Amino acid sequence: MFLNVFKLVLHRRALVLALTLIPCIPSLAFDFSTVAKKAKQLADSSYKEPQKNISQGLANLNYDQYHQITYKRDKAYWHAQNLPFELTFFHQGRQYDTPVKINEIASGRPRAIPFDPRAFDYGSNKLTSQDLRHLGFAGFSVHFPLNAQKTKDEFLVFLGASYLRAVGKNQAYGASARGLAIDTALNSGEEFPRFVEFWIERPSAKSRQLTIYALLDSKRATGAYRFIVKPGDETVTDVKSQLYLRENVTKLGIAPLTSMYFFGENQRAPVEDYRPEVHDSDGLSIASGTGEWIWRPLVNPKRLLVTSYALSNPTGFGLMQRDERQSSYEDLRSRYETRPSAWVEPTGKWGSGRVELVQIPSPDEMNDNIVAYWVPDQLPKPGMPINFDYRTSWGKEAQQHPPLSWVTQTRRGQGMPRKPDGSVALYIDFDGPIFKKLPRDTKVTLRVSADANGQIVESHAYPNDATGGWRAAVRVKRVDDNKPVEMRGFLQTNNTTLSETWSYILPVD
Repeated sequence: MFLNVFKLVLHRRALVLALTLIPCIPSLAFDFSTVAKKAKQLADSSYKEPQKNISQGLANLNYDQYHQITYKRDKAYWHAQNLPFELTFFHQGRQYDTPVKINEIASGRPRAIPFDPRAFDYGSNKLTSQDLRHLGFAGFSVHFPLNAQKTKDEFLVFLGASYLRAVGKNQAYGASARGLAIDTALNSGEEFPRFVEFWIERPSAKSRQLTIYALLDSKRATGAYRFIVKPGDETVTDVKSQLYLRENVTKLGIAPLTSMYFFGENQRAPVEDYRPEVHDSDGLSIASGTGEWIWRPLVNPKRLLVTSYALSNPTGFGLMQRDERQSSYEDLRSRYETRPSAWVEPTGKWGSGRVELVQIPSPDEMNDNIVAYWVPDQLPKPGMPINFDYRTSWGKEAQQHPPLSWVTQTRRGQGMPRKPDGSVALYIDFDGPIFKKLPRDTKVTLRVSADANGQIVESHAYPNDATGGWRAAVRVKRVDDNKPVEMRGFLQTNNTTLSETWSYILPVD
């Protein structure tokens, strides 16, 4: 018996010695590849429709009632740690009827952030304990001392489907971005993918950027995303994405931007309104990658308008708010002049495809009726990865100007006011540094064209003494009043281009 015990002791010592000699293998830290694997696993499995989990009381809240539910600022995540970034959360209710999982990553390891109804202020809403059972978050917002060192301002929001929006310094929310758009403006109907789970890295005490991971899911696509967010005068989100298709799609919209255009300088208000303009964005800007810049003023059409620009490896596109003068809006509540421009800049080469612009009729300013995105010509087979990386900048439009000159406004009027002949007059103002370099007697011309439904009656360009730029005037007639007219024009001298390309669609009245 003594011999057996002795052998057992020796065996245990040998086992301990062997274990001490095995090198420590650290657990893998959470990173983008972790989310990409989850996206691939989702794509390889059948789609599961998200389950609604809110009570009838929460579902029946009206707009004002829902927005009375706010997260208590003293309960903000990381507030007690006095970190530069803080998180607050959105409550479920109304259309936000399925929860979103939100996790914190600390020391490379994720852990769930639990929902706690005690962290919310419910205002005057009369909700029962039954209404608040088994809930989760609808989304979250990020705060940072953007405008003043002693105050943490909300500057970034993820809420609803795959929507996010951000602002730069001294700005108010306007245009939004999305993770992905599928079959937008097709008769088959649009599919809205959702961010179903987030992982947010805990910042350090000196952090000036925040890393957010997101998992996207929908009936026909899944995706992994990483957002590196840098707030400032211009807030920047660097986006890395890897997508998988479950099924073939007709149209895949990459880096979608969404905005609102009700009326403006080129389209009068449908009814009497004291405000000259009402819009979050006034144009689509495109840097083609060949040196050409394109500007398309937005419209609120009477019929759905879908137009596109075929390109190869564009250097950028965005929905811009070029007019930043308060006198152009005169709305002291909405402050449209403070809405940011949203500019998408591809990282690397995106290949061939098109920037597509969708303009939807809207009876008021409550609807986001403008969408722009990149549509690649080639898509992988279901199950194969596709990567698109890009940077979205939220800030003043001047930060993304063309180098020579650009359109500052497009105004529309009757072609022959005294003797109406059915023509339309368009006045386009250009401004930019190139005009300061031109001798006063330089001959500048407008090169303008229209499609088969438009007849250019006359056109000319002349100095704008009020601004120091140039003004172009065009008079055009329709061939068929029931069809739109596509027009293009730019300034030139001696066959040298002086401006971006003004690309305009004259919609059906």
